[in-house]
Amino acid sequence: MEMEKTYEFDGNVDMAGLFGSFDHNLKLIEQNTHTHILNRGTDVRIVGEEENVEKAGKVFSNLLSLMERGETLNDQNILYVISMVNEGIDQGASLLADGTVCISAKGRAIKAKTLGQKKYLEAIKNNTITFGIGPAGTGKTYLAVASAVTSFRNKEVSRIILTRPAVEAGEKLGFLPGDLQSKVDPYLRPLYDAMYDMLGADGYARYSEKGMIEVAPLAYMRGRTLDDAYIILDEAQNTTPEQMKMFLTRIGFGSRAIITGDITQIDLPSDTKSGLKECMKILKNIDDIAFCSFTEKDVVRHPLVQKIIKAYERYDENLERKRNYK
Repeated sequence: MEMEKTYEFDGNVDMAGLFGSFDHNLKLIEQNTHTHILNRGTDVRIVGEEENVEKAGKVFSNLLSLMERGETLNDQNILYVISMVNEGIDQGASLLADGTVCISAKGRAIKAKTLGQKKYLEAIKNNTITFGIGPAGTGKTYLAVASAVTSFRNKEVSRIILTRPAVEAGEKLGFLPGDLQSKVDPYLRPLYDAMYDMLGADGYARYSEKGMIEVAPLAYMRGRTLDDAYIILDEAQNTTPEQMKMFLTRIGFGSRAIITGDITQIDLPSDTKSGLKECMKILKNIDDIAFCSFTEKDVVRHPLVQKIIKAYERYDENLERKRNYK
């Protein structure tokens, strides 16, 4: 049954920020709640099916909560709030972490943007080893680097070590110009980018020269004991079981480790097991080790990325059903 409801906002609310440029935010809420919304000064009139009108009202309540925390509304956080309301999480925005994880080199506050990210950061804080597993764009690596930089700045660790397997390397390395480091640098570029964002290019270069920050291929970790360090293993789905075991046994006293990966994007040969998939079974019941799973709802890139991930999931599920049917 269609109904109409009017919401009155406090005069102190930044209505331009709430409604968006040319009412862009209102149109986004309309499209995704199947309602019709009219704004008149500090009032909003919502027309539609009763259930949809109630949902739209809850969306506005959550968005106001975000704005009170100093967040600027954009397509990503508006769509995320709508998805939480659709799942019955009425005050999901207020559950997000209020604290800042890290301040970037440009002074930008880095915070959790989804409940999945919040749980991930809490796990990192409370465990020696944390696994972040999920699709691209969920902030797994970026938040791991932010946590590492914060611990480094607070002198909780004396160095940061970032590593990932150069799985695509193999025979191709010989065809690339330069020494070994310059050959593997392209595979480490995402880690460099995150460090530059947190510390600035000059800050990274300064700490790197002193040996306080190291970005290296996973093979460089063999035979080392890494004490008093924050260690991040990225793209862990491309480790073999032997490499994963080697990495996990490098961790020394006073160290923390974060392992990130996406088990749907394994680039290993088809006859090679993923070290990440195997250790998820082996280590799942060990104290002080946490496993955090992300979904397409935690994607903080373009909204289209969520749809792409969901489409691939459906495709894989259909393939699996066909295999089981045969």
